[in-house]
Amino acid sequence: MLTPSHTLKIRPHHLDRLALIYVRQSTGIQVRAHPASAARQYDLARRARDLGWPPERIQVIDEDQGRSGTSTAGRDGFQYIVGQVGLGRGGAVLSLEASRLARSCSDWYRLIEICALTDTLVLDEDGVYDPTDYSDRLLLGFLGTMSEAELHWFRSRLLGAKRELAAEGRLRFRPPTGLIYDPENRMVFDPDEQVQGAIHRVFDQFEQSTSAWAVVQDFAEHQLHCPTRLWGGESHGQLIWRPLSHGRVLDILHNPAYAGAYVYGRTKTRRVCLPGEDARVKGRTWRIRPEDWPFLIPGHHAGYITWDQFLRNQERLDQNRTSRDEDRRGALREGVALLQGIVRCGRCGRRMSVRYLKNGSTPSYECNTVHHQYGGATCQSLRGDEVDAAVGHVFLEAMKPAQLEVSMAALDHIAAQARQLDRQWQLTLERARYEAELARRRFQAVDPDNRLVARTLEKEWNEKLAEIERLERDAALRPPLSSRLVCPEERQRILALAQDLPVIWHAPTTRATDRKQLLGYLIKDVTLCRGETTIQVAIRWQTEACTVLEVPRPQHVSEVRRTDPVVVARVRALALEHTDRQMAALLDQEGLRSGTEGGFTRAKIQWIRYAYSIPSGCPERPSASPDGSRGDGRCSVQEAAKQLNVNISTIAAWCRSGRLDSIQAVPHGPWWIRLTPEVIAELRRPVRRHWSRRSGT
Repeated sequence: MLTPSHTLKIRPHHLDRLALIYVRQSTGIQVRAHPASAARQYDLARRARDLGWPPERIQVIDEDQGRSGTSTAGRDGFQYIVGQVGLGRGGAVLSLEASRLARSCSDWYRLIEICALTDTLVLDEDGVYDPTDYSDRLLLGFLGTMSEAELHWFRSRLLGAKRELAAEGRLRFRPPTGLIYDPENRMVFDPDEQVQGAIHRVFDQFEQSTSAWAVVQDFAEHQLHCPTRLWGGESHGQLIWRPLSHGRVLDILHNPAYAGAYVYGRTKTRRVCLPGEDARVKGRTWRIRPEDWPFLIPGHHAGYITWDQFLRNQERLDQNRTSRDEDRRGALREGVALLQGIVRCGRCGRRMSVRYLKNGSTPSYECNTVHHQYGGATCQSLRGDEVDAAVGHVFLEAMKPAQLEVSMAALDHIAAQARQLDRQWQLTLERARYEAELARRRFQAVDPDNRLVARTLEKEWNEKLAEIERLERDAALRPPLSSRLVCPEERQRILALAQDLPVIWHAPTTRATDRKQLLGYLIKDVTLCRGETTIQVAIRWQTEACTVLEVPRPQHVSEVRRTDPVVVARVRALALEHTDRQMAALLDQEGLRSGTEGGFTRAKIQWIRYAYSIPSGCPERPSASPDGSRGDGRCSVQEAAKQLNVNISTIAAWCRSGRLDSIQAVPHGPWWIRLTPEVIAELRRPVRRHWSRRSGT
């Protein structure tokens, strides 16, 4: 009810301008469920007419229906009112109460300030306020403060009630797929056996492989899907099957509800300003650490895993992370490096990385954190094949007492995995047949004359039948369960083989990831420190015990390719009476090898003689023998011609005819001749015969 003092504030120049009526409700649910509130706000137009505004100057702004008043972002109607008031076109702003215009003091004070500058009135159910008057402006400021404080009170009451229920474990929230609420408001297993089997398989595969990505690969390899049960809305309770993704596996593994624990407060939300053309404020949600959860009730309901197993899974997931600034082991990789993720530098204590040499099968451990992050020098780099072999040998020695127990557990696990996989396929076929039967009943229940509906239902029925046919065809291609289980005879053979664990360890069928996983169960980390001739290896077991051993350092490539001193001595002895080619043939016959692990050639013998300064007593070229004689008693053609007192051409002819004992290493090469006293006495000429060139005349 307006008093005369209120009506006196409305002056003619106010009536000459617009009466802006602002209509707003915070959510769409309020708009649909509370039409009476909207009707009261629209009725402000009648009140404006009663106060003297003509109908043509009354404007209703309701563009902000379903918008919150905590911010001006997205409220076009409120922005329009501010614009009209700022241009001096508004005579009064009418709203049911101050909270309809704004729930933020900054927005409210800005509007009041503009109204005071343009002499615009503010009206609500209680009266008329003139922002140019100090008393009215003070009262309007108080109303805006109370409107904002009201939100805080509402929120505090609601959050307080939620926290009380959460402390008792009675606050309901969306259960993860695989768990549902029963009629007594208790969280229980989903009655669908296929859903239970899929969730169980996720945890079993992670327990076996310790990697979320390995779980995804297992589902993809066996063509299995993961369920999602919808929550709320028209599709509440509907089950959807999709291929398993890496993010979904992490959500399942991080959710404590699967361990039977009730947790409230796993996440926090903070408002942040988002850059862009329009200023936006949006909440950002992040997970908090388990030790900071405000409410945790273990054993609240039945779980797929135990709480201890959940904690182990969190530790494994944390170790699988490979953040640059954090020291983590990382997930198991396919590489052959046995110490991947657990090897540390003995000089600086940092975790060492793995790279592979050019052949791709020889690991190398490097401490290069300082080099990568600060541009410093690499701390140390070690070839890892000998180190891996030594650590593997120590591990096998430690495993001997538990070999039989490990083999029995492995056999039981293989059988359980095979049965679980077959069960999932049976449930998938059962669900497909049920959906096909349901589609058949729907089709048969429809009026045959209603072809518009019958055609759609018939198409759906055919699709379900095609899906059954596809699943049955895929199931027929799968090996039978009996072929994947271990028969008693095979079990005995495996148990006998398990007595010799090194055979299984070194078998080509054993994967590198399996070796690393077994190693991680017993060994916490391995520290390497390179010495002059050896590598010191310190093995720290999970029990904090330590084993120290030394491994010979691999030879440098120059040392590996260096010629054996035995070969050098043999070449030195043979060089007096043999040519390079002859020495190469003799060394091959004696079974000796060069530094490159190959046979000998003339070029290799020449290089050995050059490297070790070994003179040749039997060169193949006459220029290398100044006196014309070799260590094996042969002489050059020039020396033979001199001793026999004949021309060089005569010596060559005698060599080709076989009259002289001569050898020639290569065609058209020099001749080397053996001259005995008998040969000299027989062939020596008393006078060398000189041939003169005849003239042509």
